[in-house]
Amino acid sequence: MPDLPTEPIESLQNIKGIDFPADIRFRQILVTGPPGAGKSTLITRLGGWSEEGYLDLAKNHWWRSEILSVRPREIHLGMPFQGLGDAVTVFDAEFYDRDPVPAIDFDRIQLPPCKRFFFNVDWYHRYVFEFLIPPAELVFERRAERARHSTHVVDKQLSREICIVQHEAFLRLAEHLHRKGFRVYLRDLIENPPRRFASQPALP
Repeated sequence: MPDLPTEPIESLQNIKGIDFPADIRFRQILVTGPPGAGKSTLITRLGGWSEEGYLDLAKNHWWRSEILSVRPREIHLGMPFQGLGDAVTVFDAEFYDRDPVPAIDFDRIQLPPCKRFFFNVDWYHRYVFEFLIPPAELVFERRAERARHSTHVVDKQLSREICIVQHEAFLRLAEHLHRKGFRVYLRDLIENPPRRFASQPALP
């Protein structure tokens, strides 16, 4: 569970059979989450951009990346971790082979500038982050079945512990982006409605 409390979203819209907050637009959606969460399935059902994208959150101006020009899209996030020089994903061995697993270095996550004038881009409202984060045990079961068919390279080093630490990393990142002013919501299963953090985000 996230440290910050979450609450149901009262006003929903249905987009291609899936519930979303009523106050977002289809072309704002960025879908992220740990391996095995169901991101590709969700994007396929939405008819979104089929090619996965990668964002290094420690890199300045990631919010201007060309991969974000087409949405909805599945996004893999490179995160800066304490003790690691470069940002990595949660399925990179540099992250999950550490003992203990390193914490996210939130001070190194770059943030876009605030909208100060009428013609400035409001980056904090241009994108809506959907964090698709099913329970770690369910993800492990899905990936264990997938590993039997050797369809995904990320499943080669599969364990319950890996699924748990990946799950936790995405929860912490979702909370951080919310606190910094991004529009973030959480979903455990595609079929379930999303939830949002109950606390108010910072005003960027």
